Amino acid sequence: MHDALPTALPRHAAWTAAALALVLAWDASALDLPLARWFGNAQGFALTHDWWLQEVLHTGARQAAWAVLLALVAMIWRPLGPLRALPRADRVGLVAGILLAALVVQLLKRTSLTSCPWDLQAFGGTARYVSHWRWGVTDGGGGHCFPAGHASTAFSFLAGFFWLRPRAPRAARWWLGLTLLAGALFGAVQMARGAHYLSHVLWAGWFCWLAGGLLWLAVQAWRARRPRLALATGVRGLP
Repeated sequence: MHDALPTALPRHAAWTAAALALVLAWDASALDLPLARWFGNAQGFALTHDWWLQEVLHTGARQAAWAVLLALVAMIWRPLGPLRALPRADRVGLVAGILLAALVVQLLKRTSLTSCPWDLQAFGGTARYVSHWRWGVTDGGGGHCFPAGHASTAFSFLAGFFWLRPRAPRAARWWLGLTLLAGALFGAVQMARGAHYLSHVLWAGWFCWLAGGLLWLAVQAWRARRPRLALATGVRGLP
């Protein structure tokens, strides 16, 4: 499928750049705090410990995402549905892309000094608001809240779109739509609970898209290079 790489690369770059522009536009709007005030006040966030949001749409949804991932791992050997259209190497790549996207967001969270909305003085906490763009500047809170981890539990599955698109384009579109919907839902849950700003959710989605897409592109570039290496060295049938 490496013949599609020259076409896929500019299209992927265009969509990635467009999404980045939208996320940056939201950052520039400075509407994170006003939106957070829809859900919270000086007494905190009324829905922080809501059973439905906390136990079902947070804890339960995260466990469901892990179950789906384990099912995809099993389907490396026994594929079902649209995954049957993919060779085993691509099914491995799909799972690897999901794991990579989730890992990227977790690594960013570990290095971030940005605290969650519920930690802010404006919502009954001790931290002051500091933009996540002010790297290295602490806000007095617990930090490690940027990007949105729970939203990335869903957004990490965006990686599957890239592997499905060349061989099962209709399934890829469904995969993309459902993943974006799930990520938006997971993000909205945490915003309502006071765990994240909208910017945290949007950046989580963009980083997951970027990581999953770059892995797919890197594999396709490597596959395209192998025949040329074989010709250049006079070796046939490289493993």
